[in-house]
Amino acid sequence: MTPSPSPKDVSPERAVAAISRWLAVESPTDSADGVNRMMDLVADEAATLGLAAERVPGRDGFGDNLILRAGPRTGGPGILVLSHLDTVHPIGTLAHDLPVRVEGDRLYGPGVYDMKGGAWLALQAFAAAARGTAARRPLTFLFTSDEETGSQSTRGLIEDLGRRSAAVLVTEPGRDGGKVVTGRKGVGRFDVHVEGRPSHAGTRHADGRNAIREAARLILEIEGLTDYSRGVTTTVGTIGGGTAENVVPQHCRFAVDLRVVTAADGEDYAGRILGLRAAEDFRVGVTGGMNRPPYDAKAGAALYARARALARDELGIDLGEVPLTGGGSDGNFTAALGIPTLDGLGIDGDGAHTLQEYGLISSIAPRMRLVQRLLETL
Repeated sequence: MTPSPSPKDVSPERAVAAISRWLAVESPTDSADGVNRMMDLVADEAATLGLAAERVPGRDGFGDNLILRAGPRTGGPGILVLSHLDTVHPIGTLAHDLPVRVEGDRLYGPGVYDMKGGAWLALQAFAAAARGTAARRPLTFLFTSDEETGSQSTRGLIEDLGRRSAAVLVTEPGRDGGKVVTGRKGVGRFDVHVEGRPSHAGTRHADGRNAIREAARLILEIEGLTDYSRGVTTTVGTIGGGTAENVVPQHCRFAVDLRVVTAADGEDYAGRILGLRAAEDFRVGVTGGMNRPPYDAKAGAALYARARALARDELGIDLGEVPLTGGGSDGNFTAALGIPTLDGLGIDGDGAHTLQEYGLISSIAPRMRLVQRLLETL
């Protein structure tokens, strides 16, 4: 087998070609087949790199997951790398709205920034660390299938591997010129069902109880919980109800997104949403809860200091940090367990979850080298 080049030898052209192959496989979370095709690509590449792989079958309708292992075989805690291969972009985005293309230093494509670019560069770094003898801890790399919808089927796996780890490296994208992420808000998700009483909108209007109107009242109540001074936001993102224009609607459903900075606020505000009360003649049911715990920057402060010193001394990079961001990641789970966690180690760029998503080609090599050296020195 011909060894793969080390990260420092990976040319921008080779990196773009390799990442573009990943981008050509559309893998929205709700397409288990698409995600599994991505897992096939990674498994095949891992085999050519000489890495041991374990395929974990998906459940609850999600795609499979993949675990790679390398480094010294010891009984001590290891280093865990976390990447996800699902994206938010539906099938067909590639052909119509966001084709893979290069414009200057920008590589465009569905999921290139969040986070196939970061997953690919971390795989190369992981393989390079595995080939050498510098790594002092067991190395584990988990590729997951459902991060974009909350990691419902993979949280247990992430936490189980996290508990065996001394540190966790997350390859979500870099921010604002390559800064890493050292803290994230906690995330709550809720579904609300309002039930009223149907009636004919013309001849029996007074007999009806409009579920959409009551939902609107509750939505204003929920949105009013937003408190920017505390870092709490509440958002009703989707809504549906009614059966026909001439029927007073019996049902209305909507979804709520909650973001908080502290676990205490998560408990408080989740309780308020779960405790919503309907007006007379209506019923309301609320399901859900906190889906990702807050990721406190203190959990990874020493790890960030180590990474910053390494980046400065070996790469000549001033590695900045984003100490709090509103988006959640799988790093929330491991940080909440008290495991040193460093996030935002993936490709730099912008446009996550949009049709202008791109990664910066010039960021690939230095980020790759940074991940490799963290794997070898922690």
